[in-house]
Amino acid sequence: MDSLDKDFADRAAKALAGVDNLLASKFRGDFGGRQPIHTCYVPADKFSKNILNEWGSIALSTIQDHTPTASAFAGATGADAKIIEEIWPRFIEKIENEPIEDLRIDFEDGYGRRGDTEEEKDLQNALIVFNLIKTPFIGIRMKSMESITRSRALKTLDQFVSGLLAQGPLPSNFVITLPKVTFVEQVEVMVLALEEIEKKHNLPVGTIRFEIQIETTQSIIGPDGQVSAAKFIDASKSRLTAFHYGTYDYSAAAGISAAYQSLDHPAADFAKSILQVITAGTSVRLSDGSTNILPVGETSAVHAAMHNHYRLVRRSLERGIYQGWDLHGSQIPTRIAANWIFYREGLSAAAQRLSTYLGKAESGTMDEPATALTLARYFLRGVDCGAITPQEVVKLTGQDQAYLRQLVVNKGVI
Repeated sequence: MDSLDKDFADRAAKALAGVDNLLASKFRGDFGGRQPIHTCYVPADKFSKNILNEWGSIALSTIQDHTPTASAFAGATGADAKIIEEIWPRFIEKIENEPIEDLRIDFEDGYGRRGDTEEEKDLQNALIVFNLIKTPFIGIRMKSMESITRSRALKTLDQFVSGLLAQGPLPSNFVITLPKVTFVEQVEVMVLALEEIEKKHNLPVGTIRFEIQIETTQSIIGPDGQVSAAKFIDASKSRLTAFHYGTYDYSAAAGISAAYQSLDHPAADFAKSILQVITAGTSVRLSDGSTNILPVGETSAVHAAMHNHYRLVRRSLERGIYQGWDLHGSQIPTRIAANWIFYREGLSAAAQRLSTYLGKAESGTMDEPATALTLARYFLRGVDCGAITPQEVVKLTGQDQAYLRQLVVNKGVI
């Protein structure tokens, strides 16, 4: 006779109902969709229909002027020379066809405070050409909810979203960035604002989503000693798509001298580790920040900056952060190269482990469903950014993208 009967099972189910609901709602896992490898910020007054060509041309010129061959590029960046040689034609083609994966029209720090008349003029001009820009993701960075910029922030949010809706349905790839969030109340006001806009335009509740920039120390550990960013997720009411680490604002807030503000400072690693823990298992993604050391000027300086940028991007990837910011077209080559080499150099080993798991074959490695999930995401991220071709996925794993995306949604369970 069993010691634990149906009555106990029913009591256990009742006791754990809240936990089950939390796991199913908040910790439902990755949704399997694409995440861009970077976000590129363009001041609103500089945004035009030619912006992709401008950034792409700068990227290609950086290569042509300073690293015109695969071997020269590998020598400057420290990248794997063999892989660079293999991917070089496709690498150049990627820059020509898709230099930017995620574009943000900036009305915040990169744009400044210019007064209502000028900002609204630039806003309207941006709306005119918005639908001409073909990037996987595109959106705006509004001003913050701090008192000095709040009124203008809300006006820009309302006017831009309303302007887009006047042109047709809200684009599925539209993103709003809310910067300098310090306290949960600012997130709550953002949600209220979006609810009002949705109500005005007869949109289903939750249609408009946003991401948060982490640029203050209080957004990590609040005055109450608790992790503020964790509260932001709940306060967003499932609208939050990502946290973006803000390198220089956060570093300054932490009291780090300007000469030592960087993505790999221990203070930066601490903040991002906290964010990585609280977003794990949720649908909220994490993006690293930027480096303001640009590959421009004399060749020696360009090579040094390229090497630094490549190193930092690669470092983020190895730490499980798959997105970052780029501030200039000259950073595009090293961003793409670091991602492509990251996915290609581990391709054979990842394929062997995933195909073994899927085939339930005997091997020297016993992988769990959670590991199968990360292996599937490895392939999908590689395909999304162009590092791996869809044909290679089928050849190496025996399965196509659709199957792997379903594997991600199912948390690695076949």
